[in-house]
Amino acid sequence: MSDLKFKNFIFDFGQVIVKFDTEYMTSVYIKPEDIKKVEEVVFDRLYWDRLDEGTITDEEVRKGICERLPKELHTDACRVYDNWYKNLEFIEGMPELIKDIKAKGGKLYLLSNISETFAKEYKNVSNISDILNSFDGLVFSAPLGITKPNKEIFRYILNEYNLKSSDTVFIDDNEKNVSASCKENIFGYLFDGDAQTLRGYLGL
Repeated sequence: MSDLKFKNFIFDFGQVIVKFDTEYMTSVYIKPEDIKKVEEVVFDRLYWDRLDEGTITDEEVRKGICERLPKELHTDACRVYDNWYKNLEFIEGMPELIKDIKAKGGKLYLLSNISETFAKEYKNVSNISDILNSFDGLVFSAPLGITKPNKEIFRYILNEYNLKSSDTVFIDDNEKNVSASCKENIFGYLFDGDAQTLRGYLGL
């Protein structure tokens, strides 16, 4: 019999399962002296908030990037944008924590503000697909057209997978998202990057 504190575990993705390290993702393709300049443009929330909402295309983002950077940086800056999801590193201890939840019979779900491209392409990135393939349900904001912290996205995941809120915990690094989940009677955990502390809270 499982000794887990909850039955259902809803995880955010960026800064919870993986590091969203924009400097590193930029440095893979850009010379050191140009990293900051490219990073600020490619990862501008001007684009990424709309990517999460599904209201801007990759082509539009690339065009915006090229309009704001010198011509000699266009090709490599677009490579940063096109390949960011291939350059994600796991937060220490999180793959093992997820594996242990699964082994103890917990149900795993993802609820992420993330682009349509990621939703389509993550399966082609072996380390990411290996983790997410163990999940019982995945909810990506862009294909749905709803982002956290909107209450509708929490109601959607509960209804879509027939989850009882009182049996469910939501783990996110954003205080507004955690607060929104609590308003839907889901237990909320504000993740600070420490997998061991989270492990203790979850009773693992």
